Amino acid sequence: MEQRKTFIDYIEQSIIQNWDRNALTDYKGITLQYKDVARKIAKFHIVIENAGIRPGDKIAVCGRNSAHWAVTFLATITYGAVIVPILHEFKADNIHNIVNHSEAKLLFVGDQAWETLDESAMPLLEGVVLLTDFTPVVCRNERLMEAFDHRNAIYGNHYPKHFRPEHICYRKEKSPDELAVINYTSGTTGYSKGVMLPYRSLWSNVAYCMEMLRIQPGDHIVSMLPLGHVFGMVYDFLYGFSAGAHLYFLTRMPSPKIIAQSFAEIRPRVISCVPLIVEKIIKKSILPRVDNKIGKLLLRVPIINDKIKASAKKEAMEIFGGCFDEIIIGGAPFNADVERFLKQIGFPYTIAYGMTECGPIICSSRWETLKLASCGKAASRMEVKVDSPDPENVAGEIICRGTNMMLGYYKNPEATAQIIDANGWLHTGDLATMDTAGYITVRGRSKNMLLTASGQNIYPEEIESKLNNMPYVSESLIVLQNEKLVALIYPDFDEAFANGLHQDDIEKVMETNRNELNAQLPQYCQITKIKIHFEEFEKTAKKSIKRFMYQEAKG
Repeated sequence: MEQRKTFIDYIEQSIIQNWDRNALTDYKGITLQYKDVARKIAKFHIVIENAGIRPGDKIAVCGRNSAHWAVTFLATITYGAVIVPILHEFKADNIHNIVNHSEAKLLFVGDQAWETLDESAMPLLEGVVLLTDFTPVVCRNERLMEAFDHRNAIYGNHYPKHFRPEHICYRKEKSPDELAVINYTSGTTGYSKGVMLPYRSLWSNVAYCMEMLRIQPGDHIVSMLPLGHVFGMVYDFLYGFSAGAHLYFLTRMPSPKIIAQSFAEIRPRVISCVPLIVEKIIKKSILPRVDNKIGKLLLRVPIINDKIKASAKKEAMEIFGGCFDEIIIGGAPFNADVERFLKQIGFPYTIAYGMTECGPIICSSRWETLKLASCGKAASRMEVKVDSPDPENVAGEIICRGTNMMLGYYKNPEATAQIIDANGWLHTGDLATMDTAGYITVRGRSKNMLLTASGQNIYPEEIESKLNNMPYVSESLIVLQNEKLVALIYPDFDEAFANGLHQDDIEKVMETNRNELNAQLPQYCQITKIKIHFEEFEKTAKKSIKRFMYQEAKG
């Protein structure tokens, strides 16, 4: 594909070249072709222009993934306004706070999210519009109401002989540093910060996907990561749309069952996923089919038998639709045993490492070249270093800079100065090693690292990765309590009860797990106690456990 000079070129050219192709489908719902998206964008521009919204003004969108969410995003940035995507999982007070902090003039909102919100808590808004059918539910601007009422008539006057590809001509960004998106982080602590992503970041991330992923016009992509999160926004939606793909939005949280059903039907070419979903599918749907007797043991024992390998790969490929080039896993650490299993069976996965502040990509490699347990090498147009005297052997902080990087945090120069140093390096807060070939292996978050009384550094993610593969463990957290390491565990109660276990039995199994785990760990990171949790741990939108909520517990 020829080089596009600006991000808006990608959008413009894809609409023109794929005019009669399917573009956006709500799974089991509406389908919009590229020409339908173009017409909706044209009407959207008529409404906001007549309402007095100007390029540079902010427009917020909050709702589940849907075709109309995507239209809102595209229409906003092709007009030159700044889009503020808000995760619909956020609590109402955080949504109010983001709308106010970003000074959004309009809010496009899903009906479920709207039920929890209070319009009086968002005084700067000129209007609130439902994503379901683009009807205004709050209007504080007469021109806006009038524009909505007369949009079809104005559209008819503008385009008396039908809207055609030659009418597509969107406002181009004046400079690569012009602000395009304010993406509020899902943050594991406190209120969200507004990451300012310029057009160059969107362009560079989409260009990187074009270099790395083999998508052709008409190929299918399933969008299951939240579009309000930058990983799903770029990899599934902006890249997919720019490449002329047909995007399917799963309108609810993808359980293994929904994935198996929808993927078999849609047969996507590229899949972006968080580790939790892949791990659940491997443990619940693939291992039992490969060999019910061995089950989870396969995760811990090298597979020698070629027949088992072939069978496991076939089952794993089928469950994800059987038609994909590779699965990109990102957003959180990947379970080491599950990864080793996938590598052994030759499953096409890759691990991408990034953060919202880089929109998101920092490191990634094609699955054929990916080194086990690493997240690849620095992405195109990015410099990446490990801040350590001996990066091969001693973990140091990952620092990076380049085209993908944010402008800073919106209205928060103090927080920006804390993360970007005087030489323009962004300090990620993640600890890693780097080999001589440039492969980065993430060890953990520096803020998650536990320092024991004896001065040892412990990376809790590495211990949790082992523990999560033990019998009846659904998820776990390693915390430091009274200078001792304690494992908080949320057991897989469904599996335990199905096998006739009671609470006492579960506690005994967990104690056996603790002893077995300690046998695999050095003396300085022995687990002294296990505490059972009866509810899942609270998580951010990208399914990372909110550790700060559990670190302080004493006992």
